[in-house]
Amino acid sequence: MAEDLKAANNLESKLDSGSVRFGANRAAMVALLGEMRSEEGTIREGGGAKAADAQHAKGRLTVRERLALLLDKDSEWTELGLWAAHGMYAEFGGAPGAGVVTGLGRVEGRLCMIVANDATVKAGAFFPMTAKKVLRAQTIALENRIPTLYLVDSSGVFLPLQEDVFPDQDDFGRVFRNNAVMSSLGVPQITAIMGMCVAGGAYLPVMTDTVLMTEGSGLFLAGPALVQAAIGQKTPAEELGGAQMHAEISGTVDFKEPNDHLCIARLRSLVGKLGRRGQQTTDDEVFSRVAFDPGKDAPRFSAEDLYGLMDPAKAATNSYDVREVIARVVDRSEFDEYKAEFGRTLVCGYARIGGRAVGIVANQKQNQQQTVAMGPQAGTKRTEFGGVIYTESAQKAARFIMDCNQQLVPLLFLHDVNGFMVGKDAEWSGIIRAGAKMVSAVSTSVVPKITVILGGSFGAGHYAMCGKAYDPRFLFAWPTARYAVMSGASAANTLVEVRVKQLERAGKVLSAEEKAGIYDEIKATYDAQADPRYGAARLWIDAIIDPAKTREVLMTALEACALNPEVPRFNPGVLQT
Repeated sequence: MAEDLKAANNLESKLDSGSVRFGANRAAMVALLGEMRSEEGTIREGGGAKAADAQHAKGRLTVRERLALLLDKDSEWTELGLWAAHGMYAEFGGAPGAGVVTGLGRVEGRLCMIVANDATVKAGAFFPMTAKKVLRAQTIALENRIPTLYLVDSSGVFLPLQEDVFPDQDDFGRVFRNNAVMSSLGVPQITAIMGMCVAGGAYLPVMTDTVLMTEGSGLFLAGPALVQAAIGQKTPAEELGGAQMHAEISGTVDFKEPNDHLCIARLRSLVGKLGRRGQQTTDDEVFSRVAFDPGKDAPRFSAEDLYGLMDPAKAATNSYDVREVIARVVDRSEFDEYKAEFGRTLVCGYARIGGRAVGIVANQKQNQQQTVAMGPQAGTKRTEFGGVIYTESAQKAARFIMDCNQQLVPLLFLHDVNGFMVGKDAEWSGIIRAGAKMVSAVSTSVVPKITVILGGSFGAGHYAMCGKAYDPRFLFAWPTARYAVMSGASAANTLVEVRVKQLERAGKVLSAEEKAGIYDEIKATYDAQADPRYGAARLWIDAIIDPAKTREVLMTALEACALNPEVPRFNPGVLQT
């Protein structure tokens, strides 16, 4: 009987790895990955070799050297927000990674959120995107109850941009508010000051649970120069706010350490002694989890096959069976598909990833045949375009999302969506009503949600598939992702018409070549803004991931989600019927 069940939910693969198309797609994907990895390598260098030498001259390690000591050897490091501020602040020389490193890593076996200033980038100063990156890391830690470690080495707010860093609800001050809220909810926070910690930034460590500080570091609301300017008092930095003073006189720091190495050793020791407030035992977790064997329970197909799945240059028009992705992500390639014959442009179903139960909602990119339910053509077949959400698929997804909330199953959304179907037939079928039902179900969902953008993620389809505005715990993207209101070609066609009419009203008649030039200009701009690097630079995307690493990234994300055992009551509100 068990073998019959396995046969029923085993996914099969029809990918032809020997085909010309597969080979061309793979070559294009590998080239794109290579380009991105090269750019990522440059970002990880921070302020460059000269700035790293200056850090070493002060007896301090660089941020990446500190992370290498802090994290468990040979453990997975899931960096978040690496592309933050990419291509921004050029007038100030740029801010690689927004001058701060954030991510999920293991310390003494515990999964922790790490927030570490990069002092090689403008002395670790807070640019607008720095504040937003730290806030995003805190939000993830808060939602998932992840212990958070801060490695502080920052000169404070980047003053030329203070108006964009200081005052608003989601600016620098929100960091300290989050410190207090996280503490009130029992989320452990430990800070190691290993450099400067100045002005408003001085509140961050002191609002966490435990504070470590290295000799030679500085912690003060105002540095010596500002103190002298403000009140005429001349005080050496060490006397004003050095480690010895704070350890012996003010009592602000809990542990004074001689250097970075010993400070990090102490930090690891403290993390190893953290308790596990409110978390369930392995056999009694809120979300279903079974014993997992990395060898026996791995997918039956190679993850690297995903490199040949789609053409990176055709985000909106690629055609493929999304089950090929699911088969390379879920345990044993087993998938219990929900309403498989209905609403076929969305694939929904249950699976496990790393032993953890998950409900999957995925856009199907192959055209599908659907039986017409009503009207003069009732009972006949119609072709539905892959990547488009139709009335039936929206209805199916809404019901599936509600079922997952009822059964406490976390949700995974796999995007490659062109949007909702339009036209008379769609409107008569109630597409707006069905779409509203799906969006409502996503909005009121209380179980953890994780989003991965595989290809296109356009228009209202992005919203319905749990886009950034719908509070996914994590939002990842493949290099092939395209993230915009509509594709570059569609936008260019629309905007060219607008531009041409404006010019014609002014009395100018354009040639075909001039119209083509306008089209190319608009499309190039739009395509650049739809590139995942553009979105990741603005923290719309938490990380751009290697398709072959999707399963590993999701295993870490699901583990993080399970750290928070509190699930509010599901109350979907009024649904259109």
